[in-house]
Amino acid sequence: MNEKLERQIETAAEIIAAAQHVAVLTGAGVSAESGVGTFRDAQTGLWARFDPQQLASQEGFAADPGRVWRWYMHRLDMVQRARPNPGHVALAALEAMTPTFTLITQNVDDLHERAGSRNVLHLHGRIERFHCNGCGLPYTLHPQDRDAPMPPTCTFCTDYVRPSVVWFGELLPAHELAEAQRAAGTCDVFLVIGTSGVVYPAAHLPRIAKRRAAPVIEVNPEESALSDMADIWLSGPSGELLPRLLEAIRLRRAGQANVS
Repeated sequence: MNEKLERQIETAAEIIAAAQHVAVLTGAGVSAESGVGTFRDAQTGLWARFDPQQLASQEGFAADPGRVWRWYMHRLDMVQRARPNPGHVALAALEAMTPTFTLITQNVDDLHERAGSRNVLHLHGRIERFHCNGCGLPYTLHPQDRDAPMPPTCTFCTDYVRPSVVWFGELLPAHELAEAQRAAGTCDVFLVIGTSGVVYPAAHLPRIAKRRAAPVIEVNPEESALSDMADIWLSGPSGELLPRLLEAIRLRRAGQANVS
């Protein structure tokens, strides 16, 4: 690790160790380190010829519900085979040592929860949950549904069942978005991890924190659309840098405890 990055980690650790409320936004890069390809990256083989709009929109679902269903069963299998990486684990450990911690994710998998995170807001829904596309009634997935050529139908209104994820043209879940905005407006520090920063309204959250004078710390292998407004940019994979950052925070908090 180079000296500049080492100093940046120490500075970030000092800021986070002093914080009472830490808010975090995670994106596809965090899950990608567990082998879950981003939405577009996952379009390989049979799926490569389809536009994302055909696989994640009401129009695409209406045109070919079987195709959309098979795509999401393929995606669900990918997610459930994946395992939390050290970045997920480090965030769960940071939550355990922080008085108030809000983890906001754009990812539809449950890797944060499997790593031990508790206060997670899923802005784009959950791929392992399902509901009726017509009446909204929740649906429990059955083993035979996974290999079915068509989506199951609702027992109440007989419309097709769909995954509980946010498709193109749909609004984000109101409660999760409101809680995320509240966290961004009240946190002491905001971490941006593994996101391109181009998908709104999620990308607006660190700007809310910045307006309230909260430092913004980015962890990303490459520059994003948010890098120019970050106070600190830790350049590298979250699975490598977050455990290092966590250790530096632990040492600082241990030192603070000894002084008090």
